[in-house]
Amino acid sequence: MESGTGMGLRGRSGIVSLVDSCLKEEPAAERPLTMLLGPAGSGASEAHSALMERFGPDYPFAFVNFGGAQSLLPRYALGLLARQLERKLPRYGRSRFPLLSLGLLASDQELRMRSLMEGRRAVQQQLDRFQEENEARYGDYLAAFFEVGMGAVGMPEGASTAALTLFQDALRRSRRTVPGLLGGRLGNRLTAGAHWYGRHPMIRSADPMEALVELNLWRHEGDEQERLDLVLFSAFLEDLRRNTTRNFMPRSYLLLLDNCHTDYGRHFLDLLLRSRHDETVVAGHASDPLTVVASSNRWLPRWGSATGDSWPWQLRGPDRASLADWNAHRPTRDSEDTWWYPLRLRDLNLDEVRIRIELQLGGNSDLAPLTRLTPFVHRLTGGLPRAVHQVLDVLRQAGPLPGSGPQQDHWLRTLPDRPLRTGEDSATLADTALGHLLRDFDGAQRAALAECAAARDFSVATRLLSPDDFLFGDIRDRWLLNGPVAVVPILHPWLRRLLLWRLAAHPEGWDAAHELLAEYYRGEGKPVQEMYHQLALGRTEEVTAHLTRRFTAVPPGQWISEFDSITAAPNRLPADSGPLELLAGLVPRRPGRVMDTESVIHTLVTTRWVWSDPLADPAMRLGDIIADGYTHLSQLRRNDIVALFNEAERYRHWRDPQTAGWES
Repeated sequence: MESGTGMGLRGRSGIVSLVDSCLKEEPAAERPLTMLLGPAGSGASEAHSALMERFGPDYPFAFVNFGGAQSLLPRYALGLLARQLERKLPRYGRSRFPLLSLGLLASDQELRMRSLMEGRRAVQQQLDRFQEENEARYGDYLAAFFEVGMGAVGMPEGASTAALTLFQDALRRSRRTVPGLLGGRLGNRLTAGAHWYGRHPMIRSADPMEALVELNLWRHEGDEQERLDLVLFSAFLEDLRRNTTRNFMPRSYLLLLDNCHTDYGRHFLDLLLRSRHDETVVAGHASDPLTVVASSNRWLPRWGSATGDSWPWQLRGPDRASLADWNAHRPTRDSEDTWWYPLRLRDLNLDEVRIRIELQLGGNSDLAPLTRLTPFVHRLTGGLPRAVHQVLDVLRQAGPLPGSGPQQDHWLRTLPDRPLRTGEDSATLADTALGHLLRDFDGAQRAALAECAAARDFSVATRLLSPDDFLFGDIRDRWLLNGPVAVVPILHPWLRRLLLWRLAAHPEGWDAAHELLAEYYRGEGKPVQEMYHQLALGRTEEVTAHLTRRFTAVPPGQWISEFDSITAAPNRLPADSGPLELLAGLVPRRPGRVMDTESVIHTLVTTRWVWSDPLADPAMRLGDIIADGYTHLSQLRRNDIVALFNEAERYRHWRDPQTAGWES
């Protein structure tokens, strides 16, 4: 598999620079809790893998995936993370977690303390026995947590071979027996750790042994488990601070937390954030040496409404992410929100898609010609990293494709229905991609979404077409809207393309949705939007008549803008035809007649309608016909023709834009 730094951070270079800066900071320096935010498939897991590959050889790192089927309580996650961070690196001594280990050990099984007089000896003996039993079975106490939570220590999706090798080596070394984990016999080394717990502000008992018993009681009392977790997080952070004060020890640690939108992931982040804030701001201790990169494909409820109105942060882009940017925009330190650094992962631009295709396919001489499909893949997927990868997998698995020309156009026309193998399973590209993007949506919700995809404005669609009052919010929470909601909320182009493909398979549903939307916009007095849906219904004559009237009523620049918006309408044209056949099927008006304005506009409408759909015209072969149409229009207009000439030149010498979503 490709190098993680070559693939996983393509288009994410700011993230690696940010992490590099954080890891090089002094141990007590304040660092952000960086959140990678975006829809499923936006590349957060790839980024985790690439960061692991880039920094894993030189810094202690730990990875946990909260998105697996296995439940993972916060204290078990702490045990997994600490055990990974103990990995011995060539440049440093081995990190230790004696306070966390003692707290986990003391809270793990029932401790009996009949009286304070005999309690100290009884607690020491019981803890010693628990420790010896675990060391005999697992090698050392923290290694036991691999048995409990190993399912959460899988590699990130899309991990490179180099990252996989590094991670497996880290786990192999971490599970090796570590003699004297806490430094000698427990009876001789318990006192210092127990005293730390006795002094902790959240523990009522000042007596060290009573403090450990109190921890133990909390584990069995549901109302106190949150307090127990916070104390254990505090111990974890204190262990890290103490590690950095020893000679020849790491100065920083890297935590990679994937899929933190789940219940267990959100709970872990809440505890980590609160512990850091309490330790640093409330108690006034030095900050912990943790560089944390977490990911979520949901808006977190603790941030308030997904509109972001009640959250002090504005989402930042990954390209210019830096410590300076975080410090310049972070809220004041009196709020826990000061520690967040939310980075909204963007889609890949055209050049980044091209590089990915060359890395993935260019090394194979049989597949190298497919690198010419970069503009098509970018238009189709919108640059969503997983979508690009899935399309390339379909192309690679299909074997030799027809050469560039009409046969290849026919083949690509049905790409969503082509098979995609993942492991031993096989399903169509559309089914696989929709299954990933809409993982938590049932069949009825997916059907409603397919109808809503008919509208460019998703908020209008959900009001008119969806019986589910929460559908808009659910889609927005999952970052599946393309662009700021304050402008026009549009479904991500890849998701919308797939849903429209599904809707096109049900002509009655397609027609009903677009009829209703056309009627709505007619009533709203918005003819551009109405004509958009009339064209989706195949009513080229009606659309042509409208645009012909507008041609002499508005300046050419405005006419071009309206024309572009209308002809970006979706279509359900035959799925077994290439662009020229599709265009021929849209019977030209008045054959044999001299080209008048209406005839030229009709040709332009039908041609650009087909051209706007990457599945209908994958190679954009119809651009010259559009250019000729604009040239004819400039000859038919008496004045103000520069904009029409310029538009003809734009299509005649077409250059693909770097960012997607430009068709409409």
